[in-house]
Parts: sequence; C-alpha cells; structure tokens
Amino acid sequence: MALPLSFVIAGRYLRARKAEGFVSVIAGFSFLGIMLGVATLIIVMSVMNGFETELLKRLLGLNGHINIVSTDNQGVRNYELLRGDLLEMDDITSATPIIQKQGLLNSKGNSAGVVVRGYSKQDIGANALFIKDLRGSLTDFTGNNIWIGSALSTNLGLALGDEIVLLSPEGRSTPFGSVPKSLRVTIAGIFDVGMYEYNAGFVIMPLKTAQAFYELGDRVSQVSLQTKDALSSYKLNDEIAAITLGQGVRAQDWKEQNESYFNALAVERNVMFLILTLIIIVAAFNVISGMIMMVKDKTRDIAILRTVGASRGMILRVFIMVGGAIGVLGTLAGTLLGTVFALNIENIRQFLQNLSGTELFSAEVYFLSQLPAEVQGGEVMLITVMSLVLSLLATIYPAWRAASIDPVEALRYG
Repeated sequence: MALPLSFVIAGRYLRARKAEGFVSVIAGFSFLGIMLGVATLIIVMSVMNGFETELLKRLLGLNGHINIVSTDNQGVRNYELLRGDLLEMDDITSATPIIQKQGLLNSKGNSAGVVVRGYSKQDIGANALFIKDLRGSLTDFTGNNIWIGSALSTNLGLALGDEIVLLSPEGRSTPFGSVPKSLRVTIAGIFDVGMYEYNAGFVIMPLKTAQAFYELGDRVSQVSLQTKDALSSYKLNDEIAAITLGQGVRAQDWKEQNESYFNALAVERNVMFLILTLIIIVAAFNVISGMIMMVKDKTRDIAILRTVGASRGMILRVFIMVGGAIGVLGTLAGTLLGTVFALNIENIRQFLQNLSGTELFSAEVYFLSQLPAEVQGGEVMLITVMSLVLSLLATIYPAWRAASIDPVEALRYG
C-alpha cells in the first residue's frame, strides 16, 4: 500500500542531505535532549522510590508498625497478657516485647555508644532482617552472649567469640557516688540489616539478660506490633486503645514516629520531579528552534508544493510529523534507557566505583548499604506521556509557520 504523500515528504525531511547538515545536527541534539531528559527523570524517580520503599521496609521490620509504650516511661508491665490480648485482633500478625536502652561498648581501649535491644530467642529468630545475613548461630543467643552490627564490629575490630564490656549509663549508687554498671559479654553473632545506622550502633541481647542488667524486673520498654497493612495501621489505634484501657500504655504508629522524615522525602520527590521536568521542557524548546530552522531552510520547497496543489493542512501535517518523529523516538529511547539503567543501577554503581576508585554511595550518609531503585509502571507511563505531549506541542508553532508561507512571496524572494 502506498504511503500518503505527507508521510513520504516528512521522511525525506528527516533524512537531511549533506548541504543541510546543520539542520540535521539540530534535530539530533533535540532527539538526544529528549532522550536524556526522559531517562534522567525515570532513573532519579526510580531511585527515590526505591530509597523510600527500602527505608520504610527496614524501619518497619526493625521498629514495628505500631509500638505500645508506657505512659510514665517506666516500662510496660504484664506484657505477656497484653501480648495475648493484642494477638486476638485479626489485623495484628505479631507482637514482640522489646527492651531498648542506651549502653557503651568498651573493647581494647576503643569504645562506642550503642542502643541495646533485648529480644527473646523466639522473637529474634522470627525477624528475617536480623537472621538473613547473620554470622553466628541462633542457638548461641542466650546468657551473656550478644549480637552486634557488621559496621560496629569493623569499627571496633571485633570478631565472633571476642569478649567485651558493656556499660550502662544507669549506674548503681555507692558511698563514692554513682558507678556505671558493667557486664562482660561475648559476641555470638554479627548481623547486617542493610542500614548503616543499625549496623553501626545496635547491640542485640537476650531479653532476660537485658531485664536483669537494666534492673527492669518483669517490664519491657515496648511491645512492637506488626500488622497486615502498614499503610493503614493507624486505623487500629482506637481498637488498641480500647484493649489497653487502664493499663498505663499508649499506641504509637510508625507514621507518628517518623512523620517528619517521610514528609521530607515526599517533598524531595516532588521537587526533584519538577526540576528534572525542566530538562524535557528545554529539550522541547530545542525541537521548536530546530523546526523553525528547518522551515526556513525548506521555504522554497514548501512554496513549490503549494504551487502544485498541496494544501495548508498537508504542509501542517508534514512538519508535525517531522517534529513528532523526533519527540516520539527520543521519548521511547529515553524510556528504554532509563528503565534499563534503573533496573541495573546497583551493578552500574559498583562498576563505576571500581573504575574510579571512589565511593559513590556512602552508607554512612544514605543509611542503606546498597543503592536501591524501584521502577513503577504508572510513573514511567506518566513521564512518557508528558514527554510526548510536550514534544508534540513544540511542533505546532513551527508547523503553523510553514503552513502560513505565501508561495508567491517565497518564490519571488526565495
């Protein structure tokens, strides 16, 4: 089937001759601008999505969707009875008693402030984040044996089996004043949860040992709850309040505890989207400038076409197809490049890091030990459609200028 004449002419204009090399270069830069703009936007938004998802997953895996804490900061009493009552709720999947206190590790003349967490063996064994990359055995999690993070072990030069001293800031009173309480502990496990802050500053201790060391008796710091849906866990607050009425405790959901942090992430995502969209807008302006130069270069050809019977509508369609082809091809290439790059971003980071010899994603700064990326189909579609619309809008004015050329004047002065 023969193609319409407008398609044939548009295709010829896209394949510029040597004499029209500059116009071809402008079209090429317009194509590259759109491609790189779309790819950059997809990559950055995917990294932001991945960062937020990984951070949320690890924070909730370590801290729970809802935490039951005491109203007087003296600890949660009768936590086993409370745990049984809470587990009867359909939307709660687990309830973990936790002790969380401050401590100081002292080893070989080095010391580090840490957060000490006490778990029962059963509860820590059910926490996939701690068990997944654990060096050591769960069976040794008893007595004065503790687990430390991988970064903490590196910073203090510690290994499995080393004995160290744990100091508590809540000292005991003596005739000579307050003396920090100490406990000699053995490293029975080294964990890596993928977050530097936890790997460098957390110590995991058996629950009973922590209760005795911090003189808590039968109390715990909090009961951490996991729910079926973290995003709607706040809806359970009223039901939990009815169950815990009169027990001197209150519920804190993860949004309340981390609200400012995740609000800052959301604002950053929106600002990055707006800033990077400007790249695509600039590329669209390149399409306009390139098309205007092409129209000026093709003025005599347009006049001849009009003289032999081509309508203004046909000329309009020809130049919309030319500009649209640049926009569509650039957008599709950018979408493909951005998606492939985002899906392999950690491998690319490792390659560039090895090539340059510099650290491109510091775990100390970004909390996570790997660069995450999550490509969301809806977001990629939005970016693609936005780029196509901007590219097609950019062709309207140059195409209208081409269709408005007077053939008589063009041939007389062309």
